[in-house]
Amino acid sequence: MVETDSRHPAPAARALEPPRLGTLNRLLPLWIVLAMAAGLLLGRFVPGLAGALDAVKVGDISLPIALGLLVMMYPVLAKVRYDETHRVLADRRLMLLSLTLNWVVGPLLMFVLAWALLPDLPEYRTGLVIVGLARCIAMVFIWNDLACGDRESAAVLVAINSIFQVLAFGLLGWFYLQVLPGWLGLPTTSAEFSVWAIVLSVLVFLGIPLVAGFLTRVMGERARGREWYEETFLPRIGPWALYGLLFTIVLLFALQGEQITSRPLDVARIALPLVAYFGLMWIGSLLAARAARLDYAHSATVAFTAAGNNFELAIAVAIGTFGITSGQAVAGVVGPLIEIPMLVGLVYVSLWLAPRLFPNDPTVPNAHRRAGTEPTRSTHV
Repeated sequence: MVETDSRHPAPAARALEPPRLGTLNRLLPLWIVLAMAAGLLLGRFVPGLAGALDAVKVGDISLPIALGLLVMMYPVLAKVRYDETHRVLADRRLMLLSLTLNWVVGPLLMFVLAWALLPDLPEYRTGLVIVGLARCIAMVFIWNDLACGDRESAAVLVAINSIFQVLAFGLLGWFYLQVLPGWLGLPTTSAEFSVWAIVLSVLVFLGIPLVAGFLTRVMGERARGREWYEETFLPRIGPWALYGLLFTIVLLFALQGEQITSRPLDVARIALPLVAYFGLMWIGSLLAARAARLDYAHSATVAFTAAGNNFELAIAVAIGTFGITSGQAVAGVVGPLIEIPMLVGLVYVSLWLAPRLFPNDPTVPNAHRRAGTEPTRSTHV
């Protein structure tokens, strides 16, 4: 039995049931595969589409993709109970575990896998190291919400990751591309990272939907009350998170489709360390959180925030530093090709493992049904 800590209470208002979005949610893996395939085909066979999508940018990210990400993130951030985030900041154990996994274990694991599995492909290897340094600030909200993780914890951990990203990305890039390889007698890579590009990525992809979500909750609760906001308003906007996700996937793969489809063997080589990375980071983080006596909801949040990566930033950095046709950029593009289906699959693994790893934990989805009780309500929609 996993003993949960009193600092992680599980009141009736916590999420107890998996999200329900009808057919869209039940067949999400299929829709994502179809969206990826549609994007790849559009990018490959529709002349000029990639150029049109990339004509207007926010920083180094295509404007349509940026809009898709904002639509994807807004509903999830509108669900967060911001008046409860103080309990996350007060939990030093949760904070220390997440920071260690994100900024020590994650980059180091990607470095090891890249060198172990791509020793003869330096450009792809460098691209994967950059992916490992770009910690997730966007899609993690979707995976965490689908797995019934703790929303408030996700919001706080992503915000802290964003701050660390601005402060530490360039320093860690220098360490993992030059210092550590030099210590180990390996070839080094010189790269300069734009601090402004990192700041802009954080402000756009986290700042805008975070402010919008916060203001929506505050104004909605003041106008109609919390019950109306969570029982009526949130179910109406909830599906748009997945609509935005699918829209983003189509555009992302349309933009980079030619690079992916023209190098199938390279994609397969790059995919191997990525699959190992996402799997090892997720299960290792979940078990580490369980060992730290966190409940299921917080453990799932720790696992998904540690396993996910900010591929928008990784692609932007790789293109800005090494060029759009570089091997580093190709590795960055392959990142979401592997990450999205992997983490969708891990959502289902998380829901399957929850009652097995966290027995008698009230934050486990459907725990009330096994206990023969009913929750007062579910916040997941």
